[in-house]
Amino acid sequence: MKKDLIIPIVKNIQVVATHEWDKDFLAKTWIVYLINNREDIIESVLVMSRGTSKNKKTSTLRHGLGNLLPHTGAKVELVCEEVLGFTNEYLVTFFAEGKLFDRTFTFKPYSIKENNTVFIDLMGQDCVLAV
Repeated sequence: MKKDLIIPIVKNIQVVATHEWDKDFLAKTWIVYLINNREDIIESVLVMSRGTSKNKKTSTLRHGLGNLLPHTGAKVELVCEEVLGFTNEYLVTFFAEGKLFDRTFTFKPYSIKENNTVFIDLMGQDCVLAV
């Protein structure tokens, strides 16, 4: 029955965007990372990303990140300037504690910008946090 289902709450996981120099594009670009601030390994990490606006949407991308050690981050994807005005969602799924965890992180339209950054110790730089 539905009342018997226990859905674990995702804690100490963050999705952040950083503005970094990209040596391939020779420009600063926004890169999205997944951060594991938990005390244990998260396993079989999958991230699905998509963006939507009023009359447009991006392709749905799926990223298999494997296992992520405690207090580490992994690069998910580069975010193009053209989609910064979209609602960008990152659906994160992983195993820990013998359970399946799932949470959606969202960047609101135009929220990925320099004046919305906060310093993240693990990244060693300013980042925009997804909610």
